[in-house]
Amino acid sequence: MEATPHPTHLKIQDAYGKIASIGGGCCGPQSSCCGGGRSGEVAQGVGYSAAELASLPEGANLGLSCGNPTALAELKAGEVVLDLGSGAGMDAFLAAQRVGPEGHVHGVDMTREMLAKARHNAAEFRRRTGLGNVTFHQGQIEAIPLPDASVDVVLSNCVLNLSPDQPRVWREIARVLKPGGRVSISDMVLLRPLPEAVQESVEALVGCIAGAPLLTDLQDMTAAAGLVDRAFTPKGEAIEAMLPVDDPLIDHLLALLPAGTKPSDYITSMIISARKSA
Repeated sequence: MEATPHPTHLKIQDAYGKIASIGGGCCGPQSSCCGGGRSGEVAQGVGYSAAELASLPEGANLGLSCGNPTALAELKAGEVVLDLGSGAGMDAFLAAQRVGPEGHVHGVDMTREMLAKARHNAAEFRRRTGLGNVTFHQGQIEAIPLPDASVDVVLSNCVLNLSPDQPRVWREIARVLKPGGRVSISDMVLLRPLPEAVQESVEALVGCIAGAPLLTDLQDMTAAAGLVDRAFTPKGEAIEAMLPVDDPLIDHLLALLPAGTKPSDYITSMIISARKSA
């Protein structure tokens, strides 16, 4: 079933289409879009190793991460993995190396420019590694284009907060997971409600802030989806890597926040792990 079109999807597609075209950042090479613009620096700051980054095709890392969910997923050879909001393929390619030729990784993204970039990168990935175990699909994460109970692990990196219907995303995650399947997701989560001006800001939305859920709401959504063994681990240090003081998004946010406050007073990066009942 297709997801209902929503204005937020159009805003995200426009912004991330531009990112794919220029190779990182929201409005230029120094802008931040979930950390975009300083790709290598951001990736290492949120938990990727130099060796992991060196294994990727050039252009796979756009600096859009807020954690390293692949490293925490404990992927096993032969597993089927789904990467939601796969972008240029960074986490998909890392996962593909972990599950090996007997496993498979599906990436889902709704932005055509990102899919084109990911598929181009996949050809280089196969040339470098000999692995052809990654498939990229166009689709919305509210309507994942995969069958029920078809994947062992769902990954996502700073994407779920962009959805206008996050409860539906979590239901879709539970649907596609096999019994006993697991979740390893990095995303932005609110520690307290944002001021209304920030919630209405397109820049803050694309910067993975305006759409972030409150932790209590996230806990309710994952429980309502039927997931168990849920854990929510904050990674506050990732915020500093994603939004350094010289980032233009910081100036934009500070102008919208109450005097004396900063983004990290409201939001944190969080590792979300869970499992579908066997």
